Amino acid sequence: MVSTLVMIDGELLPEDHAKVSVFDRAFLYGDSVFETIRTYDGLPFALDEHLVRLEKSAAQVFIKLPVAREQLQGEVLEAVRAAGNRETYIRVMVTRGTAPLGLDPLSAEHPLRVVIVAPLPEVPQEFYEQGIAVVTYRTQRTAEATPAATAKVGNYLVSVLALREARRAGAAEALIVDSGGFIVEGASSNVFIARGGRLVTPPDDAGILPGITRRLLLETAHAEGIPVDLEPLPLGELHAADEIFISSTIRELLPVVRVDGAPIGSGIPGALTLGLLAAFRTKFHNPD
Repeated sequence: MVSTLVMIDGELLPEDHAKVSVFDRAFLYGDSVFETIRTYDGLPFALDEHLVRLEKSAAQVFIKLPVAREQLQGEVLEAVRAAGNRETYIRVMVTRGTAPLGLDPLSAEHPLRVVIVAPLPEVPQEFYEQGIAVVTYRTQRTAEATPAATAKVGNYLVSVLALREARRAGAAEALIVDSGGFIVEGASSNVFIARGGRLVTPPDDAGILPGITRRLLLETAHAEGIPVDLEPLPLGELHAADEIFISSTIRELLPVVRVDGAPIGSGIPGALTLGLLAAFRTKFHNPD
């Protein structure tokens, strides 16, 4: 039997008993940070890296973790064990806490921590075998040009609207085009193109959310002898690419075969993309 459980400030609760105040600033303003984690063989993958990034994101928006990172790690492991799912989707969230109405962040004194564990959603196998379609979406990230530009904050309205446009077009993801006309990332993913046997992906300072799966893919590419260039990705480069793929914690690596209705390369997943996916899975599916 699979289950969804929620842990709020260390207390484990069934999902229908998990309540947070409407005065919590995450609800009122999206004033929070979070991480998405998955398990392999029942164990949270790269858990310490995710929690280090959570703490960094929190520091960027001036939220102090309410407990030590080691305690938070223990709470995640406890929640995963209690749920008992074969594989688990984990969301760890820290909000600035409750406060009277008003924007002043100093009015909230007690950050709230939430761990949600649920059965890991299955990605359709045909996405890997046939590839996905994406659309481009020109906008500006909520935290763009602020010190929190690389923080994983709870306000995901831009991504929600971008994904709505993707769904209207029958696509699986939207690629965000920034105010300078550069592709920075997907609505909930990082983006790579392959060109002449080399990988290109936007650098960290392009205002992206540098994914942990992205970093591990870069390591895997290096180990496989695939050259990688970290450089800005102009919108026009997409249609000139031999291959495109996106990466994220849950989906790992998905081939992109159409952008805004136009085919990429041969219109089917490419050899470099599929080879890198196989190498990634061989290296990381066993957490040991």
